[in-house]
Amino acid sequence: MKQQGAHPEDTEGTSDASSRPGTPGDGPKGIAKKNRAAAEEPDFAHIDEVEGDEPLLPARVHRPSDLMRLLVGVLAVAILIGIAAFAHGTTSGLEQDINKGTGQAPDLLIKIAGLASSIAILLVPVAFAIERLIKRDGLRIADGVLAAVLAHGVTLATDLWVARAAPDSIQEALTQPSPGDIHALTDPVHGYLAPVIAYMTAVGMSRRPRWRAVLWVVLLLDAFSMLVTGYTTPFSIILTVLIGWTVAYGTLYAVGSPNVRPTGQTLMAGLRTVGFRPVNASREDASDNPDTGDRGRRYFVTLEDGPPLDVTVVDREQQAQGFFYRAWRNLTLRGFATRSSLQSLRQALEQEALLAYAAIAAGANAPKLIATSELGPDAVMLVYEHSGGRTLDSLSDEEITDDLMRDTWHQVKALQSRRIAHRRLVGDAILVDRSGTVILTDLRVGEIAAGDLLLRMDTSQLLVTLGLRVGAERAVASAVGVLGPDAVADCLPMLQPIALSRSTRATLRRLARERAQRERDAVLEASRQAKQARVEGDVGDTVHIPEKPDKKAVRAEQRAEKRAIDEAVEEAREEDLLTQIRHAVLRIRPQAPVEPARLERVRPRTLISFMAGAIGAYFLLTQLTHIEFGPLIANAEWGWVAAAVLFSMCSYVAAAMALLGFVPERVPFVRTVAAQVAGSFVKIVAPAAVGGVALNTRFLQRAGVRPGLAVASVGASQLFGLGCHILMLLSFGYLTGTEKTPSLSPSRTVIAGLLTVAVLVLVVTSVPFLRKFVSTRVRSLFAGVVPRMLDVLQRPQKLVTGIGGMLLLTACFVMCLDASIRAFGDESTSISLASVAVVFLAGNALGSAAPTPGGVGAVEATLTVGLIAVGLPKEVAAPAVLLFRLLTLWLPVLPGWLAFNHLTRKQAL
Repeated sequence: MKQQGAHPEDTEGTSDASSRPGTPGDGPKGIAKKNRAAAEEPDFAHIDEVEGDEPLLPARVHRPSDLMRLLVGVLAVAILIGIAAFAHGTTSGLEQDINKGTGQAPDLLIKIAGLASSIAILLVPVAFAIERLIKRDGLRIADGVLAAVLAHGVTLATDLWVARAAPDSIQEALTQPSPGDIHALTDPVHGYLAPVIAYMTAVGMSRRPRWRAVLWVVLLLDAFSMLVTGYTTPFSIILTVLIGWTVAYGTLYAVGSPNVRPTGQTLMAGLRTVGFRPVNASREDASDNPDTGDRGRRYFVTLEDGPPLDVTVVDREQQAQGFFYRAWRNLTLRGFATRSSLQSLRQALEQEALLAYAAIAAGANAPKLIATSELGPDAVMLVYEHSGGRTLDSLSDEEITDDLMRDTWHQVKALQSRRIAHRRLVGDAILVDRSGTVILTDLRVGEIAAGDLLLRMDTSQLLVTLGLRVGAERAVASAVGVLGPDAVADCLPMLQPIALSRSTRATLRRLARERAQRERDAVLEASRQAKQARVEGDVGDTVHIPEKPDKKAVRAEQRAEKRAIDEAVEEAREEDLLTQIRHAVLRIRPQAPVEPARLERVRPRTLISFMAGAIGAYFLLTQLTHIEFGPLIANAEWGWVAAAVLFSMCSYVAAAMALLGFVPERVPFVRTVAAQVAGSFVKIVAPAAVGGVALNTRFLQRAGVRPGLAVASVGASQLFGLGCHILMLLSFGYLTGTEKTPSLSPSRTVIAGLLTVAVLVLVVTSVPFLRKFVSTRVRSLFAGVVPRMLDVLQRPQKLVTGIGGMLLLTACFVMCLDASIRAFGDESTSISLASVAVVFLAGNALGSAAPTPGGVGAVEATLTVGLIAVGLPKEVAAPAVLLFRLLTLWLPVLPGWLAFNHLTRKQAL
């Protein structure tokens, strides 16, 4: 076999593709034809010269397993330091118990252990390095030396931090008085042990049984001798091991690990060990499908005697691909909807073999497994009879006939009759041979003894796979003809994106973006034609222009324009594929269940919100621990508390003005105020930047504003509000910077902010990817918002209302925060209104960006820290922020809930 180089990782293509003629038969399929011809007429004079086609592979790979171990190590170090910081009594008791137990050891044993460990800790790495150099594996030694150097640097930094900046509890847990000098402390991290651990881990000693045993003996002896002699603490030993282990895997992931994947020569030798006589092997095209990254490398192999073979090689690196995605799915989805993210090669081999035999026993057409074998310690191979054919993805739409779809459903029905779930019924897992017979491949991720939910997920996945090619009607009809209407109707609760494969979800998202773009283009075109027709009518009637505009004529023109846009929207509106499939099934079974099944164990937004809220609560509680609220509340100025309540109530009126100022249509003002009150309830259950936008858009639609224009109005309000927010932040920042200086020099913060913005603009405009990303988003924003802004500019009173509402809204919140500060402070602790405005504007910006509902945690921490930074004592800042958030976030929840229910009953939401 001709080797093209090292093979750590696969790339697409073949090694000798450039030397072949550029005919349609070339490439993997052409190669397969040539190989089959070679198998029919073998040249026995050259049987020993086995040739193979395989792409070049890099010499090093970045293993996901190394990254996982790095993250686990960092987390373990953080937990250890946290225990040392907050569980001082536990650490002290553990240290005393260990010292008491080790103190009973004989002195002779202690001296022997100390001497042996001191010698072995240096000799073992050197011996292993010599052994590796003899076997010409010097790259591993270089990796180990680099890891040792980095570990030594980390130990020095950790020792410096513990000695100078760490809390006393951490210092006591990691150090103790040195036996030789009671005025000195022992090292928190052992400067020689951590590099040795990093070195031995990076060079792979732990993967060799004999060296691993020696390694553990040396480590235990060294830890024992150090503990007995009093030169370390238990936590110091554990921290040293964790640092060495973590640095080693971080180094391996950064520089890459030497490849251990089996080469094509190894594959050919493995086939000979199981009784085959291979002549040629060609690598099939690697798929870009994200679902297939861990299914293994596939080869077409011709033999000296007998039909060709399909061989799948699975190694640890490919098995680790997609680990983090599968781990995230296991965390967020219920157990029946996921599969194990951790699986050994032996388990993967046994599972795929079992499913291959079970599928054939069930009567389904599946590749026939004829042999399995290990290819060294890091790979396995599965040998199948060659099936040939093309995948469903490679067929044209015209080639996907009703008979082909019915045959596919028959294969799925055969699997389900024996409770076998395929789990990946996508286009490249469905093979069609030359006779038109359907063969189900990629059974590796399947499951035997599957429950009803998994079988229904298979049905819904295949419905979507076929629907993407032939449409919902034909896909449903083919399924009903084989499975029956009841079985198809039962899969509707599984017909949701989260239950589909990763590639299918990506396709549906792409189609949704294209569909939304077509609808926007239709609305804009209809609006442009209506305005053009109105302008042409005005030009034709210039001679008969009355002194005053006819309001009835203007309203008639507006109604005509609205009617034209509504008709365009109705014509351009398209249902997504999942909705089309549901409607097709419901026409057959109107009583079918349509409520989606609960597949998610926890939503990503909920998890992120919980983590962000916990972080914010931690920072807030740290500010409250040293504050005595009893005397503070007793001395509060209740007049300023009442003023803060009044300013909080006025903010809802200002919010209604800010919204209606960008809506040319007539919308009831009182009902708009009620909608803003309802928003105080919505933002508790959704992020601040999402909940209010969705509620206002829905409210305007219910008020008679067309969906596209409602979105544009809310978008214009948000865009204009963002501009006002930035201008006010810069203005008040400038005033804050000039308060304590006689000259009108701006604040350094403002200058730094402007320079930062300028640098970001330059970076965005200079990087093509970022420039294209920003220009696309800005173009789509201006496509809907700018025309709406032009409509508003034609009505100055509306623009004044919008701008005034935004300024009044900011003023109400600033005055509410200022009143909250004055309620707990006095003249000696007061700060300027400009400083309060800067703190509020910065805190509000972070609250809108935070993923937590209402910005919980982020806003409180930002406001408290900001007020302390501008000179307010924390004894006043913390309760003032709590009062402000109580009045603007928590107390309005009950009236917001009442307003939300009232508007819902009135069909205004």
